[in-house]
Amino acid sequence: MSLRPFRDIKRRKTRVVKVGDVLVGGDNPISVQSMTNTLTTDVKSTIKQINDITAEGADIVRVSCPDKDSTSALKEIVKHVSVPIVADIHFHYKRAIESAENGAKCLRINPGNIGDQKKIKEVISSAKNNDCSIRIGVNAGSLEKDILEKYKEPCPEALVESAKRNIKILEDQDFFNFKISVKSSDVFLSIAAYRQLSKVCDYPLHLGITEAGSFVSGSIKSSIGLGSLLMDGIGDTIRISLSDDPPKEVRIGNEILKSLNLRNRGVKIISCPSCARQAFPVINTVKILEDKLSHIKTPITLSVIGCVVNGPGEAAFTDVGITGGGKGNNMLYLSGIQSHKVITEDIISKVVEQVEKKAIEIEENK
Repeated sequence: MSLRPFRDIKRRKTRVVKVGDVLVGGDNPISVQSMTNTLTTDVKSTIKQINDITAEGADIVRVSCPDKDSTSALKEIVKHVSVPIVADIHFHYKRAIESAENGAKCLRINPGNIGDQKKIKEVISSAKNNDCSIRIGVNAGSLEKDILEKYKEPCPEALVESAKRNIKILEDQDFFNFKISVKSSDVFLSIAAYRQLSKVCDYPLHLGITEAGSFVSGSIKSSIGLGSLLMDGIGDTIRISLSDDPPKEVRIGNEILKSLNLRNRGVKIISCPSCARQAFPVINTVKILEDKLSHIKTPITLSVIGCVVNGPGEAAFTDVGITGGGKGNNMLYLSGIQSHKVITEDIISKVVEQVEKKAIEIEENK
């Protein structure tokens, strides 16, 4: 159960591209991505991190391929993961070819930085032959020299001009299975660049605020930047760039999409900040529930409210709700209706039991 969104977001119509078995663009769900920070040549550690990222709810994972040893490692890595892998390539065209041949399902490149037309043709040919898509990755920190000289500094127009230049390179080679990003670490610059780009092309857009920072500051910057664009209907796949563990990027990305009702995955918890009226320790309860319910991927809403001021009202619109009551007697709500009282000591076990039961019920009724 949930309240009907005050505003239904109308997504921008884009082409559909294939990243392995994940479709990006069109009416397909907005996918969430992350990137490994292990050495790609450390195959065991990279596989483990990709699987950890996937378990958190990622649809696509990117790995850096700076040398031949890294692209060679892809051949073994892709055998042990369940999500499509994007190879992050800078400058060297052979790394792109090797990545496509060794199992990458997308190449993150700037065609204009790959080299002459012959090299670009070889990369595109390899992408076509191996059913590999491309992401044009424009970044404010690595704009082409002539564009930077023209505009004097990174600006929305500069990022969009770079994107259009790279789009033409691919289109001239009859290649259209690509998406685009125009990232900056500046929220305002990123928003303006994506808005401009969305008006001049219909390719899927990969959203991100690059080098956003630490967990707290980076999550806030990304939420503001990506949230603003998503509310305008712009964006087909997202990545939160944090100086932290990659699975946390996925968690924040999914929470952004859940908060906008753009994609619901897992348990969405509505909880109060707690105050002197709380009948049970709300903050600690929420932390424990987040951990114990992290395995559930079925969309479910759960309200955890410490007192009766807002508790019954929130519970009326959630699948499962717990509201604090007097003398340790708290009220459990199921599908918005009062069910029975639960003593404080049993809140965790009873809520987990009911949420898991609800998840099974939803899956069986699909």
